[in-house]
Amino acid sequence: METMYQRSRIQEESLYYETLKHSGEYPIVGVNTFLSSKGSPTVLPKEVIRATEEEKEAQIQTVENLQKAYPEESATWLRKLQEAAIKNENMFEQLMEATKYCSLGQLTAAMFEVGGQYRRNM
Repeated sequence: METMYQRSRIQEESLYYETLKHSGEYPIVGVNTFLSSKGSPTVLPKEVIRATEEEKEAQIQTVENLQKAYPEESATWLRKLQEAAIKNENMFEQLMEATKYCSLGQLTAAMFEVGGQYRRNM
């Protein structure tokens, strides 16, 4: 403690990690890889696969069909999920059941309603 061993060890490890990250030896998607459409300055992708318009439309249609097929069930499970979050209970069971009837967007919106949304200070 008196020799500040812990602090110096943490600083050394941090410097080592940052060096690996900066050199590209330790790739982190969104930080030092695939930073632009042309690729990262450290790691160049062989091929970037994009969804076709048909695939995009099929996914949109799938979400719309899900919402039309289970309007009552989705509302019920979203309410149960929100109640579990408000009561600070384990939400896993409600979440797993809600995913059968709700889209990711519906689940996210329901959680934002009760928990708020993180906004970074600029």
